[in-house]
Amino acid sequence: MTESVEETAGPAGARSPANTPAPEGGYPAARLRLLQDEAPAGPDRRAALARLTDDWLAGLLARHGAAAGLSGTALVAVGGYGRGELSPRSDLDLLLLHDGRADAGALATLADHLWYPVWDLGLALDHSVRTPAEARKAAREDLKVQLGLLDARHLAGDPDLTAALRTTAYADWRESAPKRLPELHDLCQERAERQGELQYLLEPDLKEARGGLRDATALRAVAASWLADAPRGGLEAARTRLLDARDALHLTTGRATDRLSLQEQDQVATALGMLDADALLRQTYESARTISYAADVTWREVGRVLRARSLKPMLRGLLHGRTAGKGERSPLAEGVVELDGEAVLARTARPERDPVLVLRAAAAAAQAGLPLATHAIRRCATATATKPLPVPWPAEAREQLVTLLGAGTHTVPVWEALEAEGIITRLLPDWERVRCRPQRNPVHTWTVDRHLVETAVRASALTRRVHRPDLLLVAALLHDIGKGWPGDHSVAGETIARDVAVRLGFDARDTTVIATLVRHHLLLIETATRRDLDDPATVGAVAEAVGSTRTLELLHALTEADALATGPAAWSAWRGGLVADLVKRVAARLAGEPDTEVRGAGEPTAEQERLAIEARRTGGPVLALHTRAEAPTDADTGPETPAPAQEPVGVELLIAVPDQPGVLPAAAGVLALHRLTVRAADLLLLDPIDEGPVLVLSWRVAAEYGSLPQADRLRADLLRALDGSLDIPARLAERERAYARRSRVVLAPPPRVTVAGGSSDTATVIEVRAQDAHGLLHRIGRALESAGVAVRSAHISTLGANAVDAFYVTGEDGAPLTDATAHEVAAAVERALQ
Repeated sequence: MTESVEETAGPAGARSPANTPAPEGGYPAARLRLLQDEAPAGPDRRAALARLTDDWLAGLLARHGAAAGLSGTALVAVGGYGRGELSPRSDLDLLLLHDGRADAGALATLADHLWYPVWDLGLALDHSVRTPAEARKAAREDLKVQLGLLDARHLAGDPDLTAALRTTAYADWRESAPKRLPELHDLCQERAERQGELQYLLEPDLKEARGGLRDATALRAVAASWLADAPRGGLEAARTRLLDARDALHLTTGRATDRLSLQEQDQVATALGMLDADALLRQTYESARTISYAADVTWREVGRVLRARSLKPMLRGLLHGRTAGKGERSPLAEGVVELDGEAVLARTARPERDPVLVLRAAAAAAQAGLPLATHAIRRCATATATKPLPVPWPAEAREQLVTLLGAGTHTVPVWEALEAEGIITRLLPDWERVRCRPQRNPVHTWTVDRHLVETAVRASALTRRVHRPDLLLVAALLHDIGKGWPGDHSVAGETIARDVAVRLGFDARDTTVIATLVRHHLLLIETATRRDLDDPATVGAVAEAVGSTRTLELLHALTEADALATGPAAWSAWRGGLVADLVKRVAARLAGEPDTEVRGAGEPTAEQERLAIEARRTGGPVLALHTRAEAPTDADTGPETPAPAQEPVGVELLIAVPDQPGVLPAAAGVLALHRLTVRAADLLLLDPIDEGPVLVLSWRVAAEYGSLPQADRLRADLLRALDGSLDIPARLAERERAYARRSRVVLAPPPRVTVAGGSSDTATVIEVRAQDAHGLLHRIGRALESAGVAVRSAHISTLGANAVDAFYVTGEDGAPLTDATAHEVAAAVERALQ
């Protein structure tokens, strides 16, 4: 009996054996024509490519098998090729099956005549040579082999061998399914943890990520076990769209890749006839969401079936309750009960007569931490299509929506189930614009729609801090609803939020509050991190926009929820402190208290004053380093939200130096040379009447790698930078060239420098948005120095790979710049960064 032989690729530099002709010109030419022909795209082209390859391989087996006098062999396609789906650069998964009577040498020669022509064409090959018994043994030992055999398809040779193998493969799978399905589920979960969720990734792996082609194949295997089946609605269409995208990706790149990289998305979109890369990602996300939802439902059903099977028949007859399969129902809400770990409709429920039932069931399921049964959702979906909620909604419907949003983390799976069946867009038509919409800012973890739900989840932990939790939760759900429309999403969102609030049945006053929250949901974080809080115009502008202390209270909670739901780079205790300080100042202004009663972050601390005095005395820079870890703020945790870990240890660096030209670029350049990443920074000019002005720079930095530098080394380099003996631009340029030689080019939007008009009465605010990079702040500082302006204060923040900096500058006379000069300065800084 010939031993099994299995490989995944040909030997390096492999060529066909000398007595084997090179691959026939007919197949390569026909394959090339087929792939270049735009007419048979999609499933038709994949099937045509499979048929073409079938005929070619069948010819090879017939010719060389007959020449060797071999019988009792069959060539079998398995895996994706077995399903008759060949993408342009797909592997060929082949099994040479034999009855065990052939001569081992002749069989090995025949295998060479089959495998080498495939390698000669540059195609990847996954192959094996086995008897049916060996194939069954390999399947018992390797789950992936067993899954591949479920798609076995006869190509050539003895069809009885293939038919017998398929029969035994399915019988073995169904017999071993109770043991192997949990193993398959574990593989799917491990892959999801490693690859992430396809529906939220900017560069998704179409095959391996959760919701990708691997999961679709796993669902086919579950169905073949006869233990459970996936919801079929839209599943095959979703799988087909992912396969079409992979085809286009293969043709665009010329490589066997499944990762949809950013630089290839526009080309793939064009190849598929789509408008742009965003349209491609949105369709990809929708497909992945369909597959993920089907997988969730299917694996839940598998678990239920396996639990029921694990009970012995006699024991099942003796036990009572849900676990005994008696179908005991526990009431959750009117028309909603718990049955076997799911929220289902009561026997007496009539969704066609009760349009609020769908929201009541969803709220009850989320509050109980249960999944909402698929059949219950579909009954409600059918009912809402024929008898929708009246507009405006009745009070109960609005209350049930708020209850659903306030359920914390349990809201997400219930909401996704409703969305998968089309109920959300039926209840809230404006949701369609944001559904599966990608966000290309790397700070964002989620698509727009999932981010909105996540914000509501975060807001649910903050409801005890506000007087109107319902307004907070609804505003959280709607705050980015304008991202589906052109222009400023906050402005567009205000109009949409007003319409939705009216639809939900809120009165005019509450509608105005929700619209205000949506319009200004970025106001606090942007002002706190990019504006001078000591400038009276700053606090006044926020107070005027917010209008009341109660709206301010809601906006504060919404700001935290939004940032926490965005991603780890968007919120920290430091940012929370800045926002809290701004809120105190605005609250004091709205209450009519004097501004001076609120201590500002811009006022010098005792240590800053001490360093400034020392800098005046010595006439040189004075530094202080403080290593610390930030604990999470109170708002970071809640009853439904896991407490986050402390932020990584960072360093607070204080520098005080007598004011002189070039301090900011020199200090920033020294930090860059010492590989210190600037997370945030503030610049404060202390200018007593009787003493010389001193610049105090407060930095939050972290070592890029290695240990932190000593303060005396930083001070020595800063002195050299200020006196001109340390050429920082040359040193940074040298490092950039070395970095560029060993790094991939990162595609990033160009920097943008603007003038923030009306932000201050005493200075001109220059805003810089750019890709964070070594020496960025140094280049900005040099550009501002060259423009002849004085930096009165600066507010630097980094969000992921993006730097968002604001500089308060004045002319030599200490007054704000004219509009023309301000725009010239902004243009000069932008040129310096390009």
